[in-house]
Amino acid sequence: MESAPKASAVIEGRSSEFYVRFDRPVDHIHSQLAITRNGRLVERLVPRLEPAPEVLYARAPTLPAGDYELNWRVKTMTGVEVIQGNIPFTVKP
Repeated sequence: MESAPKASAVIEGRSSEFYVRFDRPVDHIHSQLAITRNGRLVERLVPRLEPAPEVLYARAPTLPAGDYELNWRVKTMTGVEVIQGNIPFTVKP
């Protein structure tokens, strides 16, 4: 699995692209991406349908400085398995 931002990354200012790459195709329509801070929802992201079948990708507005988590929840294409996780990251002032 690969992501942007990477786990525990420190990003500067204007990062607005978020993605998670999986080892198999995922159901983009029934998958979710969200950004949280201190356990509270900051932004629910809408996954785009254009990327590769195994990539969940979305854009977000520029975030203020602070510590965040990119939370993801995906459904496999078979519709049987739901996988979820989070990726902590920090936005630098």
